[in-house]
Amino acid sequence: MALIRIEGAVKRYGAVVALDGVSLRVEAGECLALVGESGSGKTTLLRTINRLTELDRGRVLVRGRAVDAIDPVRLRRSIGYVQQDGGLIPHWTCAANASLVPGLLGQDDAAGRGRRALESVGLDPHAFGDRFPRELSGGQRQRVAIARANAAGPDILLMDEPFGALDAITRTEAQDAFITLREDASVTAVFVTHDMAEALRVATRIAVMRTGRITVEAPSADLLRRATGYAARLLEKAGVTA
Repeated sequence: MALIRIEGAVKRYGAVVALDGVSLRVEAGECLALVGESGSGKTTLLRTINRLTELDRGRVLVRGRAVDAIDPVRLRRSIGYVQQDGGLIPHWTCAANASLVPGLLGQDDAAGRGRRALESVGLDPHAFGDRFPRELSGGQRQRVAIARANAAGPDILLMDEPFGALDAITRTEAQDAFITLREDASVTAVFVTHDMAEALRVATRIAVMRTGRITVEAPSADLLRRATGYAARLLEKAGVTA
């Protein structure tokens, strides 16, 4: 059974069709990248998984259950979520941010879970735990955001352009931290990006979206061979060649 299953997803905002009958499966242990330009529907699709966006038609199932039958707060606390800007609480320390979800869930040793989560993304909790987000670089803030999303030990991690605002060197370092975390924790991840090169580097499978539809879906290793039309142009734009 797929850990995440999306069936015939339709979402409209007035006259704009954000999702046009999208169906998708994400198996346990996969890292799926949703790739496309602005307005392609990738963020809307991601946010249907944790009910930050409600569908007009179709359904989403997580762990075999329809998400509209699950309390949204309970659902969101069971799924790690990294926003594009990190979304850290500015007046909380890194340690407090990292331990937020374990605390909300009433897990034992929430502070210890937060410290271990910081370590898992390459941040020494003794050096960074007492710092505030404003005292960190952009890459460090994103690492804390990833740590917070993973601290409670979720089996699913959703990430919305988590590396898009970083410079090239910092982006690579943050990507490496995420790859290591995902492999060590065996977490299933779905992340949004407009960068095809990033998707090929980080993801095990890629779904290319355009105007609310998936135009091609393939394992990362096969995408160069399968890509035509729009997907091929995205590859060319990213400077990726076979």
